Amino acid sequence: MLSRVLGMLRETIFAALFGDSAAADAFFVAFRIPNLLRRLFAEGAFAQAFVPVLSERRRQTTHAEVREFIDNTAGYLGTVLLIVTIIGVVASPLVAAMSAWGFLDDPVKFALLVKMLRITFPYLLLISLTGFAGAILNSYGHFAVPALTPIILNVTLIGSALLMAPFFDEPTVALAWGVLLAGLLQFMFQLPFLGHLRLLPRPRLGKNNEGVKKVISLMVPVMFSVSVGQISLMLNTLLASLIQGNGSVSWLYYSDRLLQLPLGIFGVAIATVILPALSRIHSASEAERFSHTLEWGLRSVLLVGMPASVALVQLAEPMVITLYQRGQFGISSVLPTTLSVRAMGVGLVAFMAIKILATGYFSRQDTSTPVRIGVISIVANMVFNLALIVPLKHVGLALAMSMSAFLNAGLLLHGLVARGNMVFSRQWWGVIGRIGIGTVVMMIVLQVLQRPTSVWLAWHDWMRVAYLAWLCCAGAAAYFASLWLCGLRARHFRA
Repeated sequence: MLSRVLGMLRETIFAALFGDSAAADAFFVAFRIPNLLRRLFAEGAFAQAFVPVLSERRRQTTHAEVREFIDNTAGYLGTVLLIVTIIGVVASPLVAAMSAWGFLDDPVKFALLVKMLRITFPYLLLISLTGFAGAILNSYGHFAVPALTPIILNVTLIGSALLMAPFFDEPTVALAWGVLLAGLLQFMFQLPFLGHLRLLPRPRLGKNNEGVKKVISLMVPVMFSVSVGQISLMLNTLLASLIQGNGSVSWLYYSDRLLQLPLGIFGVAIATVILPALSRIHSASEAERFSHTLEWGLRSVLLVGMPASVALVQLAEPMVITLYQRGQFGISSVLPTTLSVRAMGVGLVAFMAIKILATGYFSRQDTSTPVRIGVISIVANMVFNLALIVPLKHVGLALAMSMSAFLNAGLLLHGLVARGNMVFSRQWWGVIGRIGIGTVVMMIVLQVLQRPTSVWLAWHDWMRVAYLAWLCCAGAAAYFASLWLCGLRARHFRA
């Protein structure tokens, strides 16, 4: 939560200082490319493949053998990342052209993107190694350090925007250097904690390590399946760059950051915690406990996801005005950003559910099924994009993401239920029904307390913040009071 709140402060400062200008569009693309590859190589794909194998080896081998496995994994992962990073820096013009075709029509904008991409691309190497360290710590039950690490990124970027940017001819270039510095600091932050566990990696390219071979065999398909959302977002960025005029990339970026607040605090957090647990349960062949744990994770994210999705749609305009509308982010930028926030907010429940449901496959070392579902989802996303981009422009791209997310989540759930890996308990539908009632009550309360757009625009910053906080508190109070009156208790959410 600390990380996500600081992340929103970061975006608020970005919006005020850089708005939705051509330079801002270029930076967001330059930042998004290494982040996508990070999901492919580390925090997403690697963690999903590495954690189950590490959990298995902890049960079956000695500490010395676990260390050898970690050292060899670090060697192979580091080598691949170094090669990809060098290629990315050298081929930055090609990568930029493939990621943002629309920028080719503006030579200045494209040159700025290439310049910043060469600075930010090495972030891939550093943040992927950070993700590797975090996966080890998570496997040993140390969740706080990896969870706190992104705070360093947010603090560094805030400092870059406020302190470094004024000294650059093009201020957004300071943000690119801030990204690189943050990657280095995040990696160094985790090393002492690995040393405490006597698991500080010493990269080696050992031979005949069955654990490494297993991680690689699992990681290759997982690289695709866990990155469906990021790939969809990257495709949307590419299409957004083709929309005439500046701003489309920035509007989608600012909208996505609002979506990531509840998604990161609850969806990613719960998925991170239950992956090692599900891996251990599967290794112990406890099928009923596996199903209960998976259902608990889904039930927990729906408790937050359903009201959060409705609130994000209802309060999109007040949120955009309160968080972004100042400085270089003018009144004319509020409506297009609001519309894309609503289009993405509709799919929040699906995005959160995917995080949980995917762990049901990865913890069982089943990577082929999520790959097939991921292919279907991406193809569907592109079909939705092409159908909606002409009439709805950037809003159509955001809506296509939500539609494909629901398809992805539905197929993942169907597969788990059909195989008997997830069996709904008797209380499932009662819990979901009560959450639905509470969400409707919250929606009514927010509608009654809402104020017109003109009032929000007339208020000064602190008045906006105070009333938005009041709306959130009133909506949350109405929601949880309704759940209590409907008979929902804490015991329904005990793991």
